[in-house]
This record gives sequence, structure tokens and C-alpha cells, in this order.
Amino acid sequence: MQTQLRGALEMSAAMAISGTIGWFVVHFDQPLADLLFWRCVFGAATLLVVCFALGLLKRGIAPRKFALAALGGVALVVNWVLIFASFSRASISIATAVYNTQPFMLVALGALLLSERLTAMKAIWLCIAFAGVVLVAQAKSGGGADGSSYFVGVLMALGAAFCYALAAFVAKKLDGIAPHLIALIQVCVGIVMLAPFANLSALPADAATWGVHLTMGVVYTGLVFVLLYGALQKLSTPVAGALSFIYPLVAIGVDYVAFGQRLGALQVVGAAAILIAAAGMTFGWTLPGLARRSPVAGKS
Repeated sequence: MQTQLRGALEMSAAMAISGTIGWFVVHFDQPLADLLFWRCVFGAATLLVVCFALGLLKRGIAPRKFALAALGGVALVVNWVLIFASFSRASISIATAVYNTQPFMLVALGALLLSERLTAMKAIWLCIAFAGVVLVAQAKSGGGADGSSYFVGVLMALGAAFCYALAAFVAKKLDGIAPHLIALIQVCVGIVMLAPFANLSALPADAATWGVHLTMGVVYTGLVFVLLYGALQKLSTPVAGALSFIYPLVAIGVDYVAFGQRLGALQVVGAAAILIAAAGMTFGWTLPGLARRSPVAGKS
């Protein structure tokens, strides 16, 4: 019981912290390449200490699995670039809501690449989420963004969701490797990817900027990853899935409190449709008359 309670507290803390990252990115308004580069640097340093303390660095890793972990790192870093860039275009609330189409991206990848089962109910949740995205994309009044910029922001959030799902899909192929070690490999890949775009010729000269970069790396990367992976080892999948919805709720609340973001009617309906569909997918909810329907694609 104490183990589950600790896991629930760790998961809740990880999701609550993650929910404030949009505010952090928008409020401090650092160049994106620099912000992400130093996030990877300080995140790698934090995870290196954690992996060393857990004795994970003594274990070898097969070249094929290292390559897969690196591929996941590429997807993860592109995901960060897209979701952070979407905040200023579509607002934190809308970007976060659209970003929560991740479960559907993962299901689609499983159905396409692994012939995993796609049931009638999952297909319905997918359609509801898609309808929510369409409503959100058509509502151009939120967050002070309109026109093509708003639409690009929605597309960026969708792209970020796909990249995150791809990273999660790759991680499923890395059985037997500690998630902390996978995360370390991924942020090291991020350092290599982002170094050419970061302004390394003129390093930050003030303590405040270094504080922003340290917080992104140590808190939003190292600490969040440690809390999240520690929680997932202690919790059942349904409980972890339920607690993961703290993230979008905190993000939407923070956007309202910090930036006065008020969603339009279509945005509210669209965002609610996405989050409800994601919850339905996560918890296996069914609608009356559909519980016994046969799969519509793939195999069991």
C-alpha cells in the first residue's frame, strides 16, 4: 500500500511539474535551440548521476538496442521542438489538448506496423478525437493567435504528438533496459542534434539565464523523468493512466491564471472531445451496444 501511495505521489508530482512547462517556456522566452540544448546538457548531467547511483552504467547495451534508443531520442527532441514552438502560436491550452492525441498515434503505429488489434470502440474514440482536432483547428480566436499562425501551431502540436508516440513505440522495443538509461541516451542524442543550432559562441552572461537552463535540465528533465519512471514501476497501468491527466488539466489551468487564456466555444468543445476520447482510450471505456463488437482491423 505504501509503495502504491509513493508511486501515486511521484506520478502526480511529475505530471504537475510537466503541466507548468508551457508557462516556463513562454514566460522566459529564451531562444528555442538554446533552451533545448542546455535542457539536454543539464538533463544528461542529472541522469548520469542517477544512472551511476543506480549502478546502471555497469550494464552493457547491445548496438542494435543502442541504435533504437538513439532513434527514440531523435523523435523525442523533435517532439520538444514542435510542442514548444506551438505554445506561442496556438496557446498553451490548445497545444496541450491537441498534444494529448498521443495515445491514438501510438495505437495507429501499432496497428500499421505490428498488426495490433484496432477495435470498433478504439476507432470511435479515434474519430471523436479527430473531430475535436478539427473543431480546435477551425477556431482561430484563442490565445491571441489567428489565421495561418494558429493553424500552424495546431499542426505543430499534432506533429509533436506523433513524434512522442514514435519515441514511445521505440521504447516498447527496449525491454530489459532501464528507462533512466534510455532517457540518458536520448538527451545525449539531443545534445548532438541541437549543438549546431545553439548559440555556443556567446554563452549566457547572467545568472538568471543560467538558472532558466538549469531548471529546464535538472527539474523539467532529470527530476521529472526520475519521478515518472519511478512511479510507473510502482503503479498499475489504469492508475498511471488516470494520473497522467493531471498534466493537461494543470497546463490549461496555468494558461488561464498566468496568461488569461480564455478558450472560445469551439475550442472548449474540441479540447474536451480530445481529452475525453483520450481518457476513453486509456481506460477502455465503451459506449452502450459496442462492448461486444468485434475488431475492425488487425488481429488479437
